[in-house]
Amino acid sequence: MAERGGSREREMRNRIAQEAARVMVEDGVKDFYLAKRKALQHLNVTASQALPRNTEIEQAIVDYQRLFKSQSQPQRLRQLRLAAIEALQFFTRFQARLVGSVLTGTATEHSDINLHLFSDTPEEIGLFLMASNIPYDTAERRYRSASGEIRKYPAYRFVAGDVPVELVIFPLHGRREAPLSEVDGKTLRRANVGAVRMLVDGGDTPSFQIK
Repeated sequence: MAERGGSREREMRNRIAQEAARVMVEDGVKDFYLAKRKALQHLNVTASQALPRNTEIEQAIVDYQRLFKSQSQPQRLRQLRLAAIEALQFFTRFQARLVGSVLTGTATEHSDINLHLFSDTPEEIGLFLMASNIPYDTAERRYRSASGEIRKYPAYRFVAGDVPVELVIFPLHGRREAPLSEVDGKTLRRANVGAVRMLVDGGDTPSFQIK
C-alpha cells in the first residue's frame, strides 16, 4: 500500500509540475509558488504535500517547450540573448551581468531580460537612465544570501523595443557573492557579455559562473 501511495503522489507531483510549467510558459506567470497554486486550482487538487520542487517545474518547462515550442522558443531565446548582449554593453560601466531564464535557456515569450548591476549609489543608475532618455519604473527585489538572510535590493524596470528589462542593483562588493537561485537554492549564475556571446554562437548554456 505504501508503494502504491508513493506512486500516486509522484504521479500527482508530475501533473502539478506539468500544469505549473504550462501556466508559466503560456500565461507568463514568473513566480514558481504562484504557478503551483494556479496548477492546484486548475487540477482541483488541495494536497499540498504533493507540490513539486521548483527544479521539477523548470524541467517540466524545458519538456513543454521541446514538445510545443520547438521552433518558436529557440528563435525567441536567441532574440532575447542578442538583446541581452546590447543591454550588457550599454550598462558596461556598471559591470552588468545577465541572470535568469535568458541565461539558463528556459525563457518564454513573456520573459524579461534580468541584469545585475553594481553600484554603491543605486541612484546613479536612475540618473544614467534619465540621461539616456529611458523611462523607467522603480521596484524592489528580494534575494536569499548564502547565509540564509533575505535581503532587499532596488530595481529599475523599462522596456527596450518589445522586451522588458529588469535591473537589480547590488553594492560593488556584491560581485563577489551572488545570491541564491529561487529554482535550486544554489548560487545564482551570472554571465558577462563574453559568456552570452558564446551562448549565441554555440547555443549551449555554459556550466561555469562568471562573477
